[in-house]
Amino acid sequence: MITQEQFARIVYALPILKQADAQLLREFQNQAFHARIPAGKDVFVEGDEAQAIALLIAGVVRVYKIGETGREITLYRFGQGESCILTANAILSCKSFPAIATVEADAEAVMIPADVFRDWVRRYDLWRDFVFNLLSDRLATVLAVVDEVVFKRMDRRVAELLLRKAEVGSILRITHQEIAVDLGSSREVISRILEDLARQGLVKPGRGTLEVLDFEGLQSISSV
Repeated sequence: MITQEQFARIVYALPILKQADAQLLREFQNQAFHARIPAGKDVFVEGDEAQAIALLIAGVVRVYKIGETGREITLYRFGQGESCILTANAILSCKSFPAIATVEADAEAVMIPADVFRDWVRRYDLWRDFVFNLLSDRLATVLAVVDEVVFKRMDRRVAELLLRKAEVGSILRITHQEIAVDLGSSREVISRILEDLARQGLVKPGRGTLEVLDFEGLQSISSV
């Protein structure tokens, strides 16, 4: 059950509730529950039954797959006001979770039991539209990942990642392995690319850090 204090914070993170009718709001407060999930904890692993879905109030969750070789690829991340489409799909289709979802930054969430989630999708147009919009938006993200992996050169993808995360002169606290995991590559490949970028004077690698020296140079690579 959600307390009044918790509910005020939840409405801020989930503006859709401001449009909900009194019946849905009552059910939300009575049937959802609040949870705190520490960084590093797996919310789901592949093959799990999704017994509840999390709507994040705070924090970040990374959803990824691990291949037969042990290589990882990030499918997407979700944060405040968002949820996991693979969880929603698993609940609606009554199938097991097909990936791994791990908390990256301490998370606070509203948990909705699977049977309640399905019931709300069936009975409330507002909730159904919210879920379908969530699925549509996140599907576009996953398709973009597929496009990158299949069609884009790895050096371009590395440049794009650094552009997203850094500003000129800023120092990123990130390792070669973390970049490899994000992009679904190997540490060795990423290290070779970063060494090449360093030779061009675009970045300056450090121990567990990376400094961007030439923003325009990275933009040039990312647009090739």
